[in-house]
Amino acid sequence: MPNFCAAPNCTRKSTESDLAFFRFPRDPERCQIWVENCRRADLETKTSDQLNKHYRLCAKHFDPAMVYKTSPYRTVLKDTAIPTIFDLTSHLKNPNTMRHRKRIKELTEEDLQKIKERESVTSFDQLVKKEAIVEEMNIDEPQISMEEKAYRDYLRSLFEIMLMMGKQNVPLKNDPVSESGLKTSNLQSLLDMRMNAGDEALRKRFQATAVNSEYLSPTHLNQLLDVCENTVREEILLEVRESRFFSIVTGELVEFAGESQLPVFLRFVNQNVLREEFLDFLLFEGDEFALVERLEAQLTQRWGLSMEDCRGQAHKATGSVSTKMKAVAVLLLEKYPLMLHMPCSSTALNIHLAHSLPFPNVQNLMETLRRIRVLFEVPFTQDEFHKTISLYYPKSEKAEMLIQNCVSGWTEQHNVFDILLEVLPPLVLSIETIVDNNDEKFTARLIADAYAVTETLTDFETIVTIVILKHLLTFTRAFGRNLQGETLDVFSTANSLTAVLHSLNEVNDNIDVYHEFWYEEALNVAGLLDVQENLPRLFIRKQRTSEIGEVQAEAYYKEYVTMPVICGIMQEVEDMFSENNLKALKCLSLVPGIMGQLKFNTMEENYADVYRSDLPSSDTLTAELHCWRIKWKHRGKEVPLPNTIHETLQLPDVIFFPNVNTFLRVLSTLPVLKLAENNNAAGNRMQAYFSSLPTSQRNKSLAMLHINTHVKYDLDVMVDKYCRLYPEGDPGAESEEGTEVPAKQVAAT
Repeated sequence: MPNFCAAPNCTRKSTESDLAFFRFPRDPERCQIWVENCRRADLETKTSDQLNKHYRLCAKHFDPAMVYKTSPYRTVLKDTAIPTIFDLTSHLKNPNTMRHRKRIKELTEEDLQKIKERESVTSFDQLVKKEAIVEEMNIDEPQISMEEKAYRDYLRSLFEIMLMMGKQNVPLKNDPVSESGLKTSNLQSLLDMRMNAGDEALRKRFQATAVNSEYLSPTHLNQLLDVCENTVREEILLEVRESRFFSIVTGELVEFAGESQLPVFLRFVNQNVLREEFLDFLLFEGDEFALVERLEAQLTQRWGLSMEDCRGQAHKATGSVSTKMKAVAVLLLEKYPLMLHMPCSSTALNIHLAHSLPFPNVQNLMETLRRIRVLFEVPFTQDEFHKTISLYYPKSEKAEMLIQNCVSGWTEQHNVFDILLEVLPPLVLSIETIVDNNDEKFTARLIADAYAVTETLTDFETIVTIVILKHLLTFTRAFGRNLQGETLDVFSTANSLTAVLHSLNEVNDNIDVYHEFWYEEALNVAGLLDVQENLPRLFIRKQRTSEIGEVQAEAYYKEYVTMPVICGIMQEVEDMFSENNLKALKCLSLVPGIMGQLKFNTMEENYADVYRSDLPSSDTLTAELHCWRIKWKHRGKEVPLPNTIHETLQLPDVIFFPNVNTFLRVLSTLPVLKLAENNNAAGNRMQAYFSSLPTSQRNKSLAMLHINTHVKYDLDVMVDKYCRLYPEGDPGAESEEGTEVPAKQVAAT
């Protein structure tokens, strides 16, 4: 994001100017002087911390003697600098151009007297100190040699290329298919292009390099990427530390160089906006105890965060990984009781419940759904699917309805198993058409994937599993939709959980009756696909080698599919919505819109114990909550009730309710609350990165840069950090021009 100058009648911003921009000082007295000189009445109500965080002045408003360079790349202010140069009259020529938020304050006689007194006191001191300041500037400003300047320009050019490669998702290595025709790597080609375009810093550095050799050694390249990655990460961490409270969200496993890595995101509230940012990949190796230890070390030792400030955790995982991550969540919850384990808002609850079931038949089905999604991402395969639906249900409204339901992302919706059963016959037919490939328009890899999918879908055990999941997850569908809804919908789930569990218990108590109906439906679906009723081959082999008597298919599927699935779903629902989790969700009644729905008859203090230690003034909580309710109950008719936490936090007077403000900021970080569409960009970019690159071309550092392209960074900071971490790369340490002295590998900061 660009920085805008806060001075009236000044429209400069950092993206359009080479000027330096300076934060308002944290010192309240100095900050007050800056505000008075700016003559902006709207800034007078803000604290020095708020001004320091959100407002800047450009260098044009300071006496040049107050501004100096610590290096050719960095401009700073003197500690005593005060802005004195302002345009306070140009808006009078055209009043309509004056922006409302930067309206100039009209000075009273008292204000003028204060300014005169301050100027009379400081003017003499400034005259006396001016020469000393100039001398001090000459002394303080470091003089760097031409050789050092050339080296820093060279590093700056390299960092610009690395950041561009990350932003544009350009891999370091070429595609193996085309490598025979390309003699150089992508990085080498970009360096050549940059030099041909006139980059003297690179040209002078590499002009003595052999034509057939790489410009950068692997060690040097890794050092550059580490500095880029850590600098971008540190920008995010500064905001997390400032926010204090956060939650951890882990994604599905990804592969880098043959190693499984766990993506780690942090949720936090910055500038009263809920954000979810990607931080790093965690090596997924060892048991759950090793993973917990590695995660703690990452957050505390490397990132400087406190686990005591973590208020939630969510883990998006599948198969056996899901089982291990549940064990990780339990261990973390034992050590940090406020680190509530909840579903992630970006995943439908029914999908989460299905993934959490550690049964091979269910996990095989979920993997097949993933393959179906990938298979029909290609436009012409999707067209084939829609055409088959229309042929299977000719001139029918049902065909149109199914085509509408089978839009992009249908395999990740709450009602995925209902849709799957409806479209199963035409789905199998369309996939078989792909396998036949009569028109020869499908690739061999696509045909192989399609064959694997159709083999699974035409298996009787899979059909039974789909039918059972469809019926059992019907009871949690509305509950799950509310979890991904607005704040009021999420609040309502805390009161509807009892009804959901009651329904599941009722099914469990009468499982014989329910299973009979469900099994009959599975037989009907199998008949449409010409699939015979049978037992799984693995069970038949076990039956032959043991003394197990003959087992009927219906009895087998009741004992080994229906009963384990319903017990697993009930257990997962109870784990995800424990007593503390429900207390946290009930605290959402602090949102004025929910208070209005409840006729302001709310009792948040009954559930406040879970977060009482986080409150700045817990002893005044009851009185403050009473004032909060009265404020909204007796508001003016024209004043609307905020319906979300975000809207409530944006209110200017919420700061006068410190306990409520803290409560809302903590609740915002809970993983179960949905993100705004534009605040989930990191997750979308990560998915795009891994879907577009094969494993051989992936790089952890470039992935980090690509996912966080929105993060603002300072190239000079990267150059300074590199020179500090790797002094061996200094030009004075080189034996001759163009030849690098090998630098030892230094751990990333």
